[in-house]
Amino acid sequence: MKLILKILLITFPLFSMNEQLKFVVKSKQTKDDSIYYIVDEKGNKIKELDDSKYIICFTEDVLGYFAVFAMKDKSGWIAIDFNENILFKVYNTSYGEPSPDEIIDNKIRIVDDNNKIGFADYKGNIIIKPQFEMVTSFHNSKAIISENCDKIPWDKHAKENDCHHFSIVCKKNGYINEKGKIQELGNFTFEEIESKIKWKAP
Repeated sequence: MKLILKILLITFPLFSMNEQLKFVVKSKQTKDDSIYYIVDEKGNKIKELDDSKYIICFTEDVLGYFAVFAMKDKSGWIAIDFNENILFKVYNTSYGEPSPDEIIDNKIRIVDDNNKIGFADYKGNIIIKPQFEMVTSFHNSKAIISENCDKIPWDKHAKENDCHHFSIVCKKNGYINEKGKIQELGNFTFEEIESKIKWKAP
């Protein structure tokens, strides 16, 4: 009995130390760049971030469990925690322009190195591993998924380096529940699934 009590007393502080913490990212403008630093909930400056890594913070001045940054190495949008650990890459919602996903219905879309899409929760925990070719945000506990998709350009672009905009057209559509389980997927249009589950864009 004493041994069990000792184990509990030793283990409990370890869980407490690993508890996720809320923080805010603040910035200070210098002559050449912005310097970012982490501030805790009480307003204490905790850490100055390495300015050689980050271009811009998308979630500056927003209290949360992670912050979203654009990276100077062009690796896309990443989420970091209180200790500056990289949690995941954040999905970019719009082709041709920087537009990281936001927390909607307590979830944010994430991507892996193969551009498959999944979800993390508002605390930064990956809750649905990246596996979908295309997936919307959640609404009423459901998200629309799509497969066999093509990018259709909006118009012709004068130069290859111009900002490109596309519409996404997919041959298969369906939807998942909040656990990431596919509820239906087949030869349906996006609009048919949207109407069936009463999904609405945020």
